[in-house]
Amino acid sequence: MPSKLKVTKAIIPAAGLGTRFLPQTKAMPKEMLPLIDKPIIQYVVEEAVAAGITDIIIVTGAHKRSIEDHFDHQYELEAKLDHDGKGQMADELRRIAEQANFVYIRQKGSYGNGTPILNAAHLLDDDEPFLVLWADEIFTGPKPRAVQLVEAYERLQAPVISLMPMAAERLSHYGVPKVGQDLGDGLLRLNHLVEKPAPGAAPSQYASVGGYILTPQIVKLLAAAQPDATGEIYLSAAIDQLARTGAVYGQVLDGTWHDTGNKAKYLECIVEMALASEELGPQFRDYLRDKLAKE
Repeated sequence: MPSKLKVTKAIIPAAGLGTRFLPQTKAMPKEMLPLIDKPIIQYVVEEAVAAGITDIIIVTGAHKRSIEDHFDHQYELEAKLDHDGKGQMADELRRIAEQANFVYIRQKGSYGNGTPILNAAHLLDDDEPFLVLWADEIFTGPKPRAVQLVEAYERLQAPVISLMPMAAERLSHYGVPKVGQDLGDGLLRLNHLVEKPAPGAAPSQYASVGGYILTPQIVKLLAAAQPDATGEIYLSAAIDQLARTGAVYGQVLDGTWHDTGNKAKYLECIVEMALASEELGPQFRDYLRDKLAKE
């Protein structure tokens, strides 16, 4: 019996222009927008590392150099912090740089969220499963999303995508799976995936949100795909094709998924994370209570 394959690599696409946050993102990547005292992408990287990922491939574009700088050593700053008696902070900066092996590549080719995976494919072995996380999505809960996905993959040895229950009126904004079999513990075998179904036509109550364990079959499907009418190659189309011909599973996540890709959701995420902070939560909660009472 062949040995089970481990998931040790992650691809994090981070080449988007961030136009929804202009002018802030003219020179600063949207992935580096702060959530309290960390940039968004640091939370994503730390989630991957918590799931046992050792190699992180970040697919970037122009004006993204600050991402590389953030996950590198800044020896002068570390030495100054040590000298000033701030060794704990210096150690934290070292941890950020050393938590994984980082590889950076520039996105090339057709637009769309399938392209970064094609760009990174040469860094994957022929039979190697890999994690994909979007750089502007945050997950909070009792167990990191990436851990839930890796555990599901290790059980099934087949692709697994993240699912969240979604209000019926919002399902038309997401990919929605047709469920074939309920395996228990939130694991579902999927028959196919409908991208942005018409209102009232969704095949289930679940939305496909960011977070995937994929296998090399998906790379072959993406490589053979033709860009759509807008010139884009979509990952969801390849996942749908794979589910129709093979085994694809969905893990219904236990926790809260945050899409920080627009201003309102970004602010919501800041508020929720501030309220959950042991350091900031009590004071911030009192502030919000007083503020809202005066409205």
